[in-house]
Amino acid sequence: MAGRPFDDWTVGDRIAHEIRRTVTETDNLLFTVMTHNPQPLHLDAEAARASEFGQILVNGTYTFALMVGLSVGDTTLGTLVANLGYDKLAMPRPVFIGDTLRAETEVHALKESRSRPEAGIVTFAHRMLNQRNEIVCECLRTALVKRKAAP
Repeated sequence: MAGRPFDDWTVGDRIAHEIRRTVTETDNLLFTVMTHNPQPLHLDAEAARASEFGQILVNGTYTFALMVGLSVGDTTLGTLVANLGYDKLAMPRPVFIGDTLRAETEVHALKESRSRPEAGIVTFAHRMLNQRNEIVCECLRTALVKRKAAP
């Protein structure tokens, strides 16, 4: 089990996730097509070149999903009961094919679960940064996480 149980988290805990990902054209194309997103800025090189960005933009929902995915191994792998929600999602900078992305997480809040004494609620602040250390995506993820087993 790589993730931590509720009892092992403290507000302010920080993790710099080790796994990084260089975004490829295939990543963007497959994700965009699989999610039926016809936005030309993600699929049409000519339309993208004519935009203010001058190149294909990586699908923002891919960036968001990758950010959460990169965090799972260190946060909730094996301890998650359910993700309860995502809040304050922001994408302050675009992501382009060839960008190398990394994620960071900080524990934003902890709360006892009233309905599930065997679990607690952790709110994670996730950030995705590019190779220039610019934040390209951030959000709060609220997760219901198992507690340690009773002795």
